Amino acid sequence: MSKPAAATIETQHEHLAKSLPFHDRQDFADARRGLIAAPDRVLITGSGDEPVWDTGTYGFLAGEAPATVNPSLWRQSQLTAVHGLFEVVPGIYQVRGYDLSNITFIEGTAGVVVIDPLISAETAAAALALYREHRGDRPVTGLLYTHSHVDHFGGARGVLPGDLADGVPVIAPSGFVEHTVSENVYAGPAMARRAAYMYGAALPRGPQGQVGAGLGQTTSTGTVTLIPPTTFVERTGEELTVDGVRMIFQMAPGSEAPSEMHFYLPDHRAFCAAENATHNLHNILTLRGAEVRDPRAWAGYLSEAIELFGGDLEVVFASHHWPTWGRQRAVEFLGRQRDVYAYLHDQTVRMLNAGLTGPEIAEAFQLPPALEQTWHARGYYGSFSHNVKAVYQRYLGWYDGNPARLWPHPPVEAARRYVDFMGGADVVVARARPYFDGGDFRWVAEVLNHVVFAEPDHAEARALLADTYEQLGYGSENGTWRCVYLTGAYELRHGSVGTPATAASADLVAALTPEQLFDSFAIRVNGPRCWDDVATVDVDVTDLGVVYRLTLRNGVLTHTRAPQAEPAAATIRVTSAELPGLGPATPIEGDPGALRTLLGALDAPDIDFAIVTP
Repeated sequence: MSKPAAATIETQHEHLAKSLPFHDRQDFADARRGLIAAPDRVLITGSGDEPVWDTGTYGFLAGEAPATVNPSLWRQSQLTAVHGLFEVVPGIYQVRGYDLSNITFIEGTAGVVVIDPLISAETAAAALALYREHRGDRPVTGLLYTHSHVDHFGGARGVLPGDLADGVPVIAPSGFVEHTVSENVYAGPAMARRAAYMYGAALPRGPQGQVGAGLGQTTSTGTVTLIPPTTFVERTGEELTVDGVRMIFQMAPGSEAPSEMHFYLPDHRAFCAAENATHNLHNILTLRGAEVRDPRAWAGYLSEAIELFGGDLEVVFASHHWPTWGRQRAVEFLGRQRDVYAYLHDQTVRMLNAGLTGPEIAEAFQLPPALEQTWHARGYYGSFSHNVKAVYQRYLGWYDGNPARLWPHPPVEAARRYVDFMGGADVVVARARPYFDGGDFRWVAEVLNHVVFAEPDHAEARALLADTYEQLGYGSENGTWRCVYLTGAYELRHGSVGTPATAASADLVAALTPEQLFDSFAIRVNGPRCWDDVATVDVDVTDLGVVYRLTLRNGVLTHTRAPQAEPAAATIRVTSAELPGLGPATPIEGDPGALRTLLGALDAPDIDFAIVTP
């Protein structure tokens, strides 16, 4: 059962409420500017009538912040909960609050060009229906993905179902497919399980539960799709015109996504910043896991955007949050966003070169007062604490140079030794209670985590650790930190929430090249189980006219398309469309045992692995 906020958390909230400019209501005006229609409640269901998105669960976000929610995060959640159809400028419209991200509609000569079609086909279809209800039944004449994250392409078939996609240009930055695969297929199961913590999708909504993730409310849980791009943008300055909509592109690889781009609409004097300038600090490394991003390059792209378009633009919009209007305000917004990422990078590198470790830099890090008082620089999604550690990791890796941390025991073995040194589990729990009562929740979490990993069934330790995580969640200004802490508390009390949503859909698998598919097999090989196995299988992909040799040896699965001197033990002939269905029932020429050996080496991912227990 959830507990009330501790007195120390209430005191922290009171201090924060006095130190930030809560009198500034400009964001609330901007978040509602251009509103055309806003249904009282948006309830979107999936194929089995299960809800995949429901704005009604956030109806509690009104009035002053309760004691169990950081007042700054409460303010941000009130803003991101605003939903409906909005006019950015005549000809550009957004549906916001129908998913974690925004979907944008740019009206062309014959139809509408869609930008970033959300996570799920169901939410994207509902957003398009709202747009058409108020702007006319325009056909989709173009589709554009600004970058390679699922909340910007997953709803593609919601706006272009079936054969409606035929002949429609689908535009993406170079490298889009490769990075989409590497993120959502290779490490997808682990990322999806961790994303359950990051977004709190399984948590109850409410003042003692999930209130939002900072970037948006949460992730939808519908059907993830992908329509493969037909056109790739390769360079800054490249121009395309789709259905009369003229776009000038700026490449931004290695920023918020490894494959990302901005674009300018000169006829509308509108700049789309993709996800590189939003109304919060973003992540250099997300809590769900990802490649570490480059804040120095990120800041450089924002400087370049100001140089390229700042003299002409009148509005900046993005694929999250609300736009910023007026040239002066828009350029100031881009400039401060640039300064946040540049300062974060430069100060972290300065301090690591003075010998400080990631955690030490995070504790010492201070923002300039002007940025500290800037709402869109607050750490609602990324945090300065974990971003600093990500920059450290980018340059120096996981090892901080201290020999004591070069070869530590794994968590369970270390926990057993710590608990033994501290006098046993009961003693540790008893000693932790005064620290809990005194509000030192970080220390209580550290020591009780050892107890739970040493003795997972110690009920008193689990209960107090859950209470501790809960208080840390209540105190968090960062939406994803709150979700992580409260999900940890929930799982200690009620068991695993599993993986509420996954991006590894049939469309994504179908988009894999044969090489990518074979690589996805290779990372599932249980090496120790098949050290002594040897198997060779030729896969003849008939529609491509290419034969791949798969070889299992020494617990490693390799593939090559080079001609082989020796025949394989078995041969399979399939089309590229049939290849993802490769399995025991696939017709085979030669030794069927070779295919059985290869398939038998593969493990299925565990989408319910433990996080807060061993």
